[in-house]
Amino acid sequence: MKRKIIGVIIIILLLVAGCFAGGMFHKQYTDLISSEASFEKLQEQIKNTEELPSSETEQSTTEHGENTPAETEPTVFDKYRPLQEQNGDMVGWIFIEGTEVNYPVMQTPDEPDYYLKHSFEKTWSDYGVPYVDEDCTVGTSNNLVIYGHNMKNGSMFNGLLQYKNKEFFQSHPVICFDTIDTPGQYQVLAVFCYDTHNESFKYYKHTDMDEAEFSKYVENCRSRSIYDTGITAEYGDMLITLSTCEYTYTNGRFVVVAKKIVE
Repeated sequence: MKRKIIGVIIIILLLVAGCFAGGMFHKQYTDLISSEASFEKLQEQIKNTEELPSSETEQSTTEHGENTPAETEPTVFDKYRPLQEQNGDMVGWIFIEGTEVNYPVMQTPDEPDYYLKHSFEKTWSDYGVPYVDEDCTVGTSNNLVIYGHNMKNGSMFNGLLQYKNKEFFQSHPVICFDTIDTPGQYQVLAVFCYDTHNESFKYYKHTDMDEAEFSKYVENCRSRSIYDTGITAEYGDMLITLSTCEYTYTNGRFVVVAKKIVE
């Protein structure tokens, strides 16, 4: 009789564990579908704005007979205005060709890690949204540190890990990062794995740098780089530092540093 009771208890525990596991799987799957749908919608909104007629292709005539643009070519602010109106925390958009990195970038200085676990719509999400470090001032800081999850399905900042391969860097040397009012292309200058437990160099602590600090920061990043990109930076250049989880080290990070291309 005692064995029978124990057997029943074990079966009940297994059923409870199975239900819990099933519930967690369902939650994760629902989160995945919701996250993908949300970002696809945002990407489509931007695409639709980009496809507006440009001033070079359509003109109208004023009462004085002068040709004037019927539609102005969308500016960066026009391009992102609908998204920024939906969520005022949006400060930019990042895109890396050859990866799934094609996302809005957020910032909440008063709640620094809010978008670590929240969607663009501000609902709970394990996928989060890439976000800027709270110590950065977009448009002013000469180094913007941007964080994003490394998701197993290849989304978010998982694509950064492709820069471990020098051939990928050589074919994709440029990262696009627009603020909501200024377009930007950034040339990759260093990529490295980072041991959070055994590093005195805190790459995420250097955001508003003077000339000496800037030079030291670039030197530190380039000396740690997996390979020589042949690219460096000087004081006056604007940098972005992209950071995601990576497991060469326990609780490690993978970091990509790039400087803005000035035309």
